[in-house]
Amino acid sequence: MKLGAIEAGGTKFVLAVGTDKGDILEKEVIPTEHPDITVPKVITFFEGKGIERLGLGGFGPIDMNEHSDTYGQLQKTPKTDWVDYPLGAKLTEALQVPIVIDTDVNVAAMSEAKWGNATDVDTCLYITVGTGIGAGAYFHGQTLKGLSHPEMGHISVRRHPEDTYEGTCPYHADCVEGLAAGPSLEKRWGKKGHELAEDDKVWEMEAYYLAQALTTYIYILSPERIIMGGGVMKQKQLFPLIRKKVLELLNGYVSSPYLTEKEIDKYIVAPGLTDEAGIKGALYLAMEK
Repeated sequence: MKLGAIEAGGTKFVLAVGTDKGDILEKEVIPTEHPDITVPKVITFFEGKGIERLGLGGFGPIDMNEHSDTYGQLQKTPKTDWVDYPLGAKLTEALQVPIVIDTDVNVAAMSEAKWGNATDVDTCLYITVGTGIGAGAYFHGQTLKGLSHPEMGHISVRRHPEDTYEGTCPYHADCVEGLAAGPSLEKRWGKKGHELAEDDKVWEMEAYYLAQALTTYIYILSPERIIMGGGVMKQKQLFPLIRKKVLELLNGYVSSPYLTEKEIDKYIVAPGLTDEAGIKGALYLAMEK
């Protein structure tokens, strides 16, 4: 059986055709532009490929209630060109196949649990730090959903005492996404993240915000593994800084061998599937349905 997969991110759409065994047969990457530009390219990629089902891991907020009349519609996303865009309906109408929808971070967590760095645990979080910040939770075979899907990138954090930057989030300004996503780095420091690699102050402040977020997730969800991906996390110097600050913030309150200096490098980790966690997760979403 041939299946389609889409990882719809804030910067790019990854498109793939694969099998119900999890193998990717063909893949293409296109930029995330205005939906009137991006979506026709998506449709063209899948036309004539013989897919029987499509898995979509999308940036959010997005309607994931399969009984809703607006299933697959973008909601109050920071990508304002996409607000209220009926992505699910457009793809269903054009391709005439069933579509299964979850968030890009939820499906990445799912694929890491199936094939990546969380195969040995029952619960994990996948956090992406890139154009935006989002986190997906995979617990005992299910992604976490409720009223909608979790919006972990929009929690409040304490400001760094030396940070005067107002924040980029159009809804909350200085939520963790507004202070620590890729665009925030560039606007605060006047350079892109990869151009700031040698500036210790930049990454100390970045870790200060991300560690607060992780500590909150640990208190509320208590995952057995935290996986951090996205463009900003390619700055590998962030991992030890974040781990150190998480331990400082927890201050021994949560008792677990993972949350010790000896083991925390096995607890907060990079993706085992590297940049393919999202697209493999979207394929797995279609496989499971």
